[in-house]
Amino acid sequence: MITLNRLNRTVIALNPDLIERIEETPDTVVSLIDGKKVLVVEGIDEIVSKIVDFRALIAAQSNLIDISRLAQPDLHLVGGGSSASSDEPLSEQEHRESHLDENGVR
Repeated sequence: MITLNRLNRTVIALNPDLIERIEETPDTVVSLIDGKKVLVVEGIDEIVSKIVDFRALIAAQSNLIDISRLAQPDLHLVGGGSSASSDEPLSEQEHRESHLDENGVR
């Protein structure tokens, strides 16, 4: 979320993924994908900068997530070839090899 100031100086938090466009007419109008419009104090350049910073923060923090702590779905690859029955999980090597043609090319 990014924070912006309405014309009356109340602070709002806005999901930048919901922004369709930003116009200066001369007030800055933020148009959302649901058709709502928000008048804000910040100019286009400042809003775009906030969006870029927000997305960079998300990308930077994604590298810090300990994925071993996340819930792992109970999914596995199953064989479809002649070397394994259809309900036995394939090893990673078997999965890779199953996508190669007779010449070892994908």
